[in-house]
Amino acid sequence: MWLLCVRLSRADSSGTADPRGQSHASEEVMGRCQDMARHTGDDTNLSPGSTVAAPETAPETAPTLALEIAPSPHLVDANVTTRRAMIDVVIALLPATVMSVVAFHWYAVVQVGLCVLSCVAAEWLVNRVARQPLTLGDGTAVVTGMILGLSLPWSAHWYVAVIGSCAAIGLGKAVFGGLGHNIFNPAMVGRAFVMLSFAGQMGAAAYVRVDSELAVVTRPTPLTLAKQFAADLAAGRVTAGDAKVQLESAESIWGLLVGQANGSLGETSALAILLGGCYLLWRRVISWEIPAGVILIAFVCTELGHLTNLTHIGPLNHLINGSLLFGALFIATDPVTSPVT
Repeated sequence: MWLLCVRLSRADSSGTADPRGQSHASEEVMGRCQDMARHTGDDTNLSPGSTVAAPETAPETAPTLALEIAPSPHLVDANVTTRRAMIDVVIALLPATVMSVVAFHWYAVVQVGLCVLSCVAAEWLVNRVARQPLTLGDGTAVVTGMILGLSLPWSAHWYVAVIGSCAAIGLGKAVFGGLGHNIFNPAMVGRAFVMLSFAGQMGAAAYVRVDSELAVVTRPTPLTLAKQFAADLAAGRVTAGDAKVQLESAESIWGLLVGQANGSLGETSALAILLGGCYLLWRRVISWEIPAGVILIAFVCTELGHLTNLTHIGPLNHLINGSLLFGALFIATDPVTSPVT
């Protein structure tokens, strides 16, 4: 304001050649400025003839556009949040979890529970070390722990679950910047890590029934069964037709559906996995294209292999095998590492 008054004073004085008139005009202008200052609260003292330095102004800069993008998944429905989507996934995993408890009893409870607790603890530790806001409320750590636990064999030792959980959160998610930035499924990163680190506990020997308490699971894994038939066929003990009939018998198919097949905790019952997948489709958490694509590709590849060698497992066994369905419905549909629109 004072700068404006000074300019007015100079403008008035420049229009007259009489010094007395110039002084009178300046006094009149300065009087008006002082009256304005009293009304605006500016108590700067300014006398006629004095000057006021113009305030320094910051150089003009181009406006910046800041966009805040929430972590993935970027769902179309505005009402769908990450927390709600993760709750739906937990609900969808419950049927497979219940069937694993039926088949493997308290071993399944310990394995899944330990993975969930370890993932939650690892997530909390990462947030504290990185001085980030706690992200436990979004539920992603719980989902990672459940998927990892259901992908492990019941016989894996407790430290396998703990190390796998830490690898899932630390290597699978935290090193990439947290939720929404990971390029791999965190649970599968943990699964691959323990598979390489503890091959003896994660290989075929881990699925052999060694405890008499596991009375429900009385069959080897479908892959082990196929290898046995291939060995018998090579030795001449069975024919190709006999092997095919036994592999695709009603008893074998029914065992894969209801949870009487050996395997990882979450792959024992195809019906339980399908039930959870249908729930996710109904809730629109996942789209049908990704599971359908995985199943279709598996069908074509296994059918081609089965046509060239009858001892290979046929497409029907592959399609109802829990590991294929579990991967197609709960792993391939990960909203961060797969497209959702």
